[in-house]
Amino acid sequence: VQLQASGGGLVQAGGSLRLSCAASGRTFSLVAMGWFRQAPGKEREFVAAIRWSGGSTYYADSAKGRFTISRDNAMVYLQLNSLKPEDTAVYYCAATYYRRSDYLKSTYDYDYWGQGTQVTVSS
Repeated sequence: VQLQASGGGLVQAGGSLRLSCAASGRTFSLVAMGWFRQAPGKEREFVAAIRWSGGSTYYADSAKGRFTISRDNAMVYLQLNSLKPEDTAVYYCAATYYRRSDYLKSTYDYDYWGQGTQVTVSS
C-alpha cells in the first residue's frame, strides 16, 4: 500500500485542521490505519487508529475529546480541534495488513508509512 498524507498547516491555538491520508494499492486487505506524530527531539508517538473492518477507533489520552479519526473508502482523516501549541509536530499516517496487537498504539504495529505533514500551532 502507498500512503499520501496532506492537510497540515499553521493554525492558532484553539483552531482546527483536518488531515487526510490517501491509501492506494491493495487496500481491501488492510487491517488498520493510524496516525502518529513526531515533534523535534522527541520520539514518534501514537495519536489515533482505526480498524479497516468494523471501524473501531483508538486514541491517545492527549487526543481524546479533541481529535477524531474516520475513514471513507481508502481515505483516512484526522480531525484536529482545539489545537494547542504542544500539538505541533509532523503527523504521519501508517497502515498494516497484520493484527499484531489489540490497540494499534505502537509504531511496531505498522508496516507502511506516509511522508508526513507538518502541523504548527501558534500560541
